[in-house]
Amino acid sequence: MKVLIRKDYKEMSKTAANIVASLVRRKPDCVLGLATGSTPIGLYKELIRMHKEENLDFSKVITFNLDEYYGLAPDHPQSYRYFMEENLFKHINIDPKNIHVPNGLVKIEEVESYCQEYERMIKEAGGIDIQILGIGGDGHIAFNEPGSSLASRTRLIALDEQTRIDNSRFFKSIEEVPRAALTMGVGTILEAKMCLLLANGKKKAEVVAEAIEGPISSQITASALQMHPHTVVILDEEAASKLKRKDYYLYAEKMFKELELVKV
Repeated sequence: MKVLIRKDYKEMSKTAANIVASLVRRKPDCVLGLATGSTPIGLYKELIRMHKEENLDFSKVITFNLDEYYGLAPDHPQSYRYFMEENLFKHINIDPKNIHVPNGLVKIEEVESYCQEYERMIKEAGGIDIQILGIGGDGHIAFNEPGSSLASRTRLIALDEQTRIDNSRFFKSIEEVPRAALTMGVGTILEAKMCLLLANGKKKAEVVAEAIEGPISSQITASALQMHPHTVVILDEEAASKLKRKDYYLYAEKMFKELELVKV
């Protein structure tokens, strides 16, 4: 696991965007695993800028999103498909047929086969080259709530009450927050060639420290990234404030050129 610490959210987002853009330029038909939420918005804004000002070409890029609320239509303002359209897809030249976001309206009796098909499509595309991740307040990645198997696959999962509380800020009330979601499993995520975990702000500092420096545990599903051979964590100074080995991470980055460090 490589940890990169940046001054603030803007610098964190730029570093992440440079990593993604480097892959897109090197491998135009790369497969990106995408995340939603407030954390990756800065990354997406920078990729949009690169597309418009530096001709970063997404025409052959394939994307798979981590998750989607179960029961929300793609055009619902709080659906993750809508989020991706507004914050990335409609601003770049990606081919719509190359976009994959879980369908939150799949019939309950078809969920299992649908999730298996989602996994099959990822494999058919050649696997995910870079999986972008955020981290929940309870340490979850995607919607793999505390207690999720570290070998779990794409599935329907009931949302933890804390997750619903955290996400209620995007809805009029907590009653409107869905109680379930379709999500890639931890095992699915760990099959990506590279995992890129982003976190910012003081409120994430403690859980980030647990995930990076604590024991690997199904109670903090982000801790499973310690087992991945190519995980890069990018933090702002506030999110890194609880790390016991912060000085080591800063020293280690000075020893190696960043592009070599994050080479896919």
